[in-house]
Amino acid sequence: MEWDSTGDYKLVIGKIIKGIAGVYEVYTENAGIWECKPKGIFRNQKRKPLVGDNVTLELLDTEKKKALIIELLPRKSELIRPAVANVDQAVIVFAVKDPEPNWNLLDRFLILMKKQNIPVVICFNKIDLISEEDCIEIEKGYRNSGYEIQFLSAKKEVGTEQLKSILKKKTTVLAGPSGVGKSTLVNLLQSEVVMETGAVSEKIRRGKHTTRHSEFIWLEEDTYILDTPGFSSLEIEGIEAEELKEYFPEFIPLEEQCRFRGCVHENEPDCAVKKAVKEGSIARRRYDSYLLLYRDVKGKKKYK
Repeated sequence: MEWDSTGDYKLVIGKIIKGIAGVYEVYTENAGIWECKPKGIFRNQKRKPLVGDNVTLELLDTEKKKALIIELLPRKSELIRPAVANVDQAVIVFAVKDPEPNWNLLDRFLILMKKQNIPVVICFNKIDLISEEDCIEIEKGYRNSGYEIQFLSAKKEVGTEQLKSILKKKTTVLAGPSGVGKSTLVNLLQSEVVMETGAVSEKIRRGKHTTRHSEFIWLEEDTYILDTPGFSSLEIEGIEAEELKEYFPEFIPLEEQCRFRGCVHENEPDCAVKKAVKEGSIARRRYDSYLLLYRDVKGKKKYK
């Protein structure tokens, strides 16, 4: 932090908690929340500030709380979809019913997070709408994938304490399709938040409405969530069709048992992955999703 001749702050470090149309809200520990625009040099360098970025501000108007973002500090992680920075993990929220889960969309998200080395927790909401047997069947699909799975009902406040323990002391991006109850869950997670004087402005605790932009939310000390807008599609980019199998962890231990080296588990004979699907140790739903993705990625390359 630097000071000017009057003893006021001139340069401070803060964190972007919201960004809309090129205007950012930046939280600073000792000076509150500032409305900021980035320096033009970032546009020339094709660098865009992201929610979650740590930044250096030049304070321009202390009365109106306006400042200029003059430096983007190094990121420990960066996501493209959703576009956020400096997260420790992702929680992907899907409803078990109403709407019916889009398994291929879920697998696309898992691939994108794995590509960026972001750990994922799969959170299935609205379990009050299905039976325990149905939950067990859903869990089977991802049992061998290595992902942590949580079942909850935000409406009934079931399973939320377990989720809070997963979020504790971490910065978590919360993502999922529209209509899965994500906003209800976010409001529930915030329901017992008590703001410490001078620690975090009440503005960081957003109103109870559907998310239309990524937003940084404080839950407790060293615990934050980045709430993001719902999505209905995700593109897989930067991955070759032949690499896709590496993003399905349950396939990897079986690779050496396939007859052909480099088997992509599609039409090859004596494929250990296809055998495992037939025997039920790999979920048919998960394998079908892989084939759909494989053919999609392969087809895009063919017509480029």
